[in-house]
Amino acid sequence: MGNYMLPLFQNARLLTLAAEALTMSMNTEQELREKLRKISALFEGATTVGERSAAAAAIERVRKALAAAESSEHPVETQFTLSDLWHRRLFAALCRRYRLEPYRYRRQRHTTVVVRAPRSFVERTLWPEYLQIKNALDEYLNEATERIIREEIYCDSAEATERTG
Repeated sequence: MGNYMLPLFQNARLLTLAAEALTMSMNTEQELREKLRKISALFEGATTVGERSAAAAAIERVRKALAAAESSEHPVETQFTLSDLWHRRLFAALCRRYRLEPYRYRRQRHTTVVVRAPRSFVERTLWPEYLQIKNALDEYLNEATERIIREEIYCDSAEATERTG
């Protein structure tokens, strides 16, 4: 009986640790989601709590502003270089949210994303919003990675030291 109790205790402890990590992860993820909603609300012109909850209407306002910009200024191709897969996915999703189709030409690198939109929309809305969301996600992913490495691999996850020669 004693032989079976140790693995049961270890499994129960692992389950407890997993549950704690999941709860912490869910709270952190919920905080990230709320932060992303706030960033989106900022760029979509939301000013009240009620407007923030009406995200579809806010996105529609930005789409209308984009359409107005397209009628007053010609869309131009803007090329972006996004070396990280996750950054490209985020940027493509943000473009699609505003009904812009991200693409690249044949033989262009996979790191290249091209969007055809009014320059003012790209400079005032699309790119600044992307940067804020990217920074929030980078911060979240960095914290999660550091925590997992520290708790599961080894407590010191500092960069390698630099030596001469």
